[in-house]
Amino acid sequence: MAIKIYNDDDLAKLRIAGKLAADVLVMIEPYVKSGITTLELDDIMLKYIQEEQQAVAACLGYNGYPKATCISVNEVVCHGIPGAQKLHNGDIVNIDVTVIKDGYYGDTSKMFIVGETNLRNRKLCECAQASLYAALKKIKPGVPLSVVGDTIQPIADKEGFSIVRDYCGHGVGTSFHEEPSVLHYRNSENSRIILKKGMVFTIEPMINAGTWRCKLNKKNGWTVTTADKQPSAQWEHTLTVTDDGCEIFTIRPDETIDRVLHN
Repeated sequence: MAIKIYNDDDLAKLRIAGKLAADVLVMIEPYVKSGITTLELDDIMLKYIQEEQQAVAACLGYNGYPKATCISVNEVVCHGIPGAQKLHNGDIVNIDVTVIKDGYYGDTSKMFIVGETNLRNRKLCECAQASLYAALKKIKPGVPLSVVGDTIQPIADKEGFSIVRDYCGHGVGTSFHEEPSVLHYRNSENSRIILKKGMVFTIEPMINAGTWRCKLNKKNGWTVTTADKQPSAQWEHTLTVTDDGCEIFTIRPDETIDRVLHN
């Protein structure tokens, strides 16, 4: 397994790309309201990325993907294709954005709640974010990558939720998807990977209210839903391993975690 180690010049460019991706999610928040379609949201974000940021929407055309972002509503786990679907009060929505700037990638997602939702949905969104934050606080050189799954699993278990196994985090930098694969549940595979300064990857736990099992939409070849149609929530950050912790490239101003963590 060839895991890239990025130098200071690379990291400076990844920092810029990460901030741009985060800025898209900040920009779109006021538009995420009942009555808007997911396609309208995608159009707004694409225009912002291209015209305001002078950047590239990485998803658009990636392996044939037809839109600029992934917008996953309620039981959609990931890779929801923006279209005519309207948002409604109570929906939980993941918006996943990847921006390319000067050949470097920033990849991030967050949950939005449309109006007011039920307690279970709110707890699901909170659990997914809490598990991401807890994992970020364990990242540092010398620890195995399996610390991610070891940290997230008990958080989801405590709430009676499950962790998606078919999709994972990934290395990212000068390519959209690089080594390593980052598993969010307890596993032995990631225990063989020891973290080193300069590694760059995403942590993006997908937490389901019911079963962890998923179903791929064979018609469009992209959209993944929960097998039992129960809701799913996901938060994602891109980070690099530092001397004594990690730096989060895609952090937003509203977050309750520091950009640089000394773990």
